[in-house]
Amino acid sequence: MERIDLPDGRTMEYLVEGPTGGLPLVFHHGTPSGAVRYEPVFASAVRHGLRIIMPSRAGYAGSSPHPGRRVADVAGDVAALLDGLEAAHFVTIGWSGGGPHALACAARLPGRCLGAALIAGVAPYQAPGLDWMAGMGEENIAEFGAAAQGVPELDRLLTQMAEGLARVTGADVAEAFGDLLSGVDKGALTGEFADYLAESSRYSVSAGIAGWREDDLAFLSDWGFRVEDIKVPVAVWQGGEDRMVPPAHGQWLATHVPGAEAHLLPGEGHLSLLAGIDAVVESLLAHSNS
Repeated sequence: MERIDLPDGRTMEYLVEGPTGGLPLVFHHGTPSGAVRYEPVFASAVRHGLRIIMPSRAGYAGSSPHPGRRVADVAGDVAALLDGLEAAHFVTIGWSGGGPHALACAARLPGRCLGAALIAGVAPYQAPGLDWMAGMGEENIAEFGAAAQGVPELDRLLTQMAEGLARVTGADVAEAFGDLLSGVDKGALTGEFADYLAESSRYSVSAGIAGWREDDLAFLSDWGFRVEDIKVPVAVWQGGEDRMVPPAHGQWLATHVPGAEAHLLPGEGHLSLLAGIDAVVESLLAHSNS
């Protein structure tokens, strides 16, 4: 694990792997999660000649909290990290709760971000015409319902949920996700992938719930940019059997991000999409600005 001091005095931790001169791929993890290595994702990036960089967002694990952060704020953190690595340009992928943060990089760093891909990415909470929580599993409805009520209620719920995540293992991670798993995702949640999700879940709450809380509050607030103003190439990957981020989110983003390349896959879920990471990386490189 590497660390960098940010201009405002915070510290950000990150993983980095791949050729020093390779085009950086900044991978934004889900919610809750952190910089935990998942072999297929890292191997795909390196196989395509990329230098993959995975930071823990503010408040997760070894990254300092940033109370009140907006989704857009991640762009400044990424820019500082790239400056530290002496990298001018990059591409980015955001999975699940990382999706809005990948969009923030496309919106706020258009001169540096050459392209972005969203894998089951969250849409804006106030998106016109979108029933934001429709189709979510019970756990997400409870979580975001608490976030909408305010910090005290959200803190109470996340603290309770974190107690279970802190001890979760690959053998019981499917049970921990409960109603959030569709049939295809239950089938995907085995072996190495189950162990990874359990490890990332434990790591996400290893320093408390600050990162998780700030993610949830940021999703429900103004993001600090309009997706309609993005000029960087964006690909939207969305499964039709997703109970964490329902398919309507991907459909809305594919419609409202200018020129978005849509990959709406009816038979995929939330977790199963990650198995197709090679296709995501290949498409990202093929359609990015050069």
